[in-house]
Amino acid sequence: MDTSVKACYIHIPFCSHICSYCDFCKLFYDEKIVDRYLLSLEKEIEKNYCGEVLSTIYLGGGTPSSLTLRQLEKLFSIIENLNRSSNCEFTVECNVENITKDKLALFRQHGINRISLGVESFQTDLLKELSRPYTRQDIIDVVSLIRSLGFSNLNIDLMYALPNETLDDLQRDLEEILSLNVDHISTYSLMIEEHTRLYLQKVQPIDEELDEAMYHRLSQVLEKSGFIHYEISNFAKEDKESRHNLTYWQNERYYGFGLGASGFLEDVRYTNTRSINQYLLGNFLGFSEELSTQTMRENEIILGLRTKWGIDKQKFIQRYGQDVKEIYSIDKLLEKKWIIEEVDRYRIPEDKWYVSNEILLYFIGEK
Repeated sequence: MDTSVKACYIHIPFCSHICSYCDFCKLFYDEKIVDRYLLSLEKEIEKNYCGEVLSTIYLGGGTPSSLTLRQLEKLFSIIENLNRSSNCEFTVECNVENITKDKLALFRQHGINRISLGVESFQTDLLKELSRPYTRQDIIDVVSLIRSLGFSNLNIDLMYALPNETLDDLQRDLEEILSLNVDHISTYSLMIEEHTRLYLQKVQPIDEELDEAMYHRLSQVLEKSGFIHYEISNFAKEDKESRHNLTYWQNERYYGFGLGASGFLEDVRYTNTRSINQYLLGNFLGFSEELSTQTMRENEIILGLRTKWGIDKQKFIQRYGQDVKEIYSIDKLLEKKWIIEEVDRYRIPEDKWYVSNEILLYFIGEK
């Protein structure tokens, strides 16, 4: 089994404000703490990185673009110690309110070739509900600025199933995104997580039937507009799929550096501490687990069936010594056409993606 590492995620947990729905590992921006954090990040990478050539690097958050130019220079000096392939996909997450021309020029200078922009919505009332501090025009201006600096691979995040949102609201957001001619769209149905402001305000999820209708609407609109629906929640123009995220969905190995970051090395999944105090002290690891063969197989199924390609039969046999049908009882799934068997793969048909969690339950715990 190939356990080589070709991808790296780096977490920058700082934000200039906290959104009402966010349950990620994040902290309010503090200049002195950021400076100390970068020194600890440098030590973690020096301690754990083994020199592999990386095909993808992803700077996530938090909000990496909340850092100052000086701090971004320090971050890139750390990343210079990572070996990158000649065609490395190098992504940075940005928020609309703290992108500047100088930061984008710095990104270009240091090899960033993919921007992921947290937009979520274009509508004033919905942005207010999410605590996003910008306007529709701000989004348009920032996308124009990104393009003017020469970035040709731009993702936009779209959130739907928001409180009081209608299908017409979603349609307007989709039309706005399509007018910007972006390369990739990541969609997220709002999950109201504990410890978020929406949860504390006792905001209730929208009706499940409306959520499903929204999912099918965005799928139909985006595919009709030339986007490839290559993963349950992700759409891309041809050859603009997120290579980094495909690392996760194909159950490949990757580094995770930074506060609360997760990684997968050899047969071990790990998650770093979420305590900033512990991280600054150099106590990076929070939890690790060596995975059993059964868990590895389950992960392979659960992750792979999220994509249009599904499970590659030969790859699965090479990794686990048996065909999927020899391990799992999938006859009923095949009869119902919840899973389709092709010559070289198994996949969930796109019209069943919305209920994929129900399908995937068939694989959990089987021996």
